[in-house]
Amino acid sequence: MTAGGERTLGHRLTRQRLIATVLMALAGVAAAETMYKYRGEDGEWIYTDRRPAADKQAEVREFKTTFATPGFSVTHATVGTGLEFVAHNAFHAPVEVGLVFLDVKGVAYPHPDNELRWVVDARSELQILRLESLQGVEPPNIRYRYEYLPGDPSARHQFADRYLVPFSAGQNFSVTQAYPDAITHQTSDSARAIDIAMPIGTDVLAARDGIVFDVASKNYRSGLDVSRDGQAANIVRILHDDGTFSLYAHLNWNTIRVKPGDRVRAGQYIADSGNTGFSSGPHLHFAVQKNTGLRIVSLPVAFKGPGGSDVVPATGDLLTAYP
Repeated sequence: MTAGGERTLGHRLTRQRLIATVLMALAGVAAAETMYKYRGEDGEWIYTDRRPAADKQAEVREFKTTFATPGFSVTHATVGTGLEFVAHNAFHAPVEVGLVFLDVKGVAYPHPDNELRWVVDARSELQILRLESLQGVEPPNIRYRYEYLPGDPSARHQFADRYLVPFSAGQNFSVTQAYPDAITHQTSDSARAIDIAMPIGTDVLAARDGIVFDVASKNYRSGLDVSRDGQAANIVRILHDDGTFSLYAHLNWNTIRVKPGDRVRAGQYIADSGNTGFSSGPHLHFAVQKNTGLRIVSLPVAFKGPGGSDVVPATGDLLTAYP
């Protein structure tokens, strides 16, 4: 997730762009959608925008999908003899924000050597900058852009134990993509991600303790057009104690049972696997990530294997979960 906004002294022009898995859309945007609900081969419930085969009895639902506003913003106001800029972070995770000034008149411009980036603690506000008005010149007139990403760039991956495989002990599923293969994992946030083929409705478990800070649960569409389908994945993101976070993507429609602010334990059920978003078939996309400075990168992961051994998945492996 990344997002940003462009502001002037008098109004805001909102703009957002996609870097990671999830695109955050504008509040109030809505579209009519058709969803089909039917039983799969193993009796699992499938929710999709694709009409099933003629021999499948399906419930058809028509409704509007809406998207929540982002949980982060930057505002400014005239205070005394200058302009103060305040970052508002509603996420249950620290957020890095960067400012870029597009036009500045009537106020003292920040020194060009100053890096206009700050980290705002979870669920907090922070005055990030103050610009003093210049006396005897034109009134203040500014235009600026801001971008933000979750995570503190100073975080270091320090997890000593192995991650639990994110499904129930005793089960095993095929790894369809893992590093160094990059069929679709061609960006820094997904290079080390792991795709695990599993039937829709499989229990997805937390691989590590942490605090849930991002959830998307109302999507049911899937397809191979990344510009259309990339923003339609149901996801959960969990912040770990060392400042890294894990991503669980392509989850089944309306099955997520955690919410932002929940603290979860390794092995806790969080959702059902699915086939939502940019996806060619039912699978779980799992990644451990960190912010490296307004840039999300994925990290190497070792899972807990038999006898506490390390298991580093490779494409084609049969991955087994151990307690």
